[in-house]
Amino acid sequence: MCLLTAWLQRPVQMRAAEQEEIRRPAAVSTIAEEELAEFEQQPEAVRKLIRSALELTRMKLTYVFASHEPERGGMDCSGTIYHLLRKTGISDVPRQSDQICRWVRDNSTLHRTDKADTLDHAAFADLRPGHLVFWSGTYTATKREMPVTHVMLYLGKNKTTGRPVVFGASDGRRYEGQRRTGVSIFDLVLPKPGAAAAVYGYGPVPGLHVNAPKSKGSGKQKLNRAP
Repeated sequence: MCLLTAWLQRPVQMRAAEQEEIRRPAAVSTIAEEELAEFEQQPEAVRKLIRSALELTRMKLTYVFASHEPERGGMDCSGTIYHLLRKTGISDVPRQSDQICRWVRDNSTLHRTDKADTLDHAAFADLRPGHLVFWSGTYTATKREMPVTHVMLYLGKNKTTGRPVVFGASDGRRYEGQRRTGVSIFDLVLPKPGAAAAVYGYGPVPGLHVNAPKSKGSGKQKLNRAP
């Protein structure tokens, strides 16, 4: 979860104490790029982004509030994406998950998924490896222009299981049934019906230069930006 805004509002001494209390040992999973079904078909810019993400999963980083620096031993969800994209050469990425979502909306294409009840829903038809995926309602956040509280990177499908996987940081999401803590890969699953959390949408990274052909209907999806 991304608790950056609320956490930063606490006194420095309290933040430091809470960090020590909340920080758990890393329990992460990784995968080889060859195990991703669509990897070789992606543009080189996307392959480079995914390789960099997988390198981070091998560093055994835990989940650390308000961190975007591996040197601190861990990062939070938006800090992980912020660090990854800046490392890839995209310098204008914002720091917070809702700000990253607005950046995608304003500079790329944001595909909304609020009506999707499965990953087979038409709303996910344009999801591609290298896209950012956004969640809302993963925790109670301060008032935001967009209700986004969590962000991860879609990697594609595991060749062996056929299941879609994402990269990012979490303290509790799962991969193949195991709870993970830290910078890891995770299963991409929709929250259960009635849950407070929901997948808000997804979209390509602005400034990531790819020459992949557009899928059918992608022009129509351009109109489905969040208000």
